[in-house]
Amino acid sequence: MADIINLRNVRKQKARADKDAQAQQNRVLFGRTKAEKLQQAAERALADKHIDGHKKDETHE
Repeated sequence: MADIINLRNVRKQKARADKDAQAQQNRVLFGRTKAEKLQQAAERALADKHIDGHKKDETHE
C-alpha cells in the first residue's frame, strides 16, 4: 500500500527549504562584519580626502 502524504505539508517544507537557500546565498553576498564595514568606510574617507586635496581651487583665479 502506498504512503499517504499531505501535499500542504510538502509545499510548506519546500518553501522553507527555498527560503533557507535564499538566506544562505544572501549571507554570502551581503554578509560583512561591523569591523569590515568600518574599515571600508575609513578607506573611502581617506580616498575622498586625498582626491579633494588634488582638486583645483577655482576661487583664486
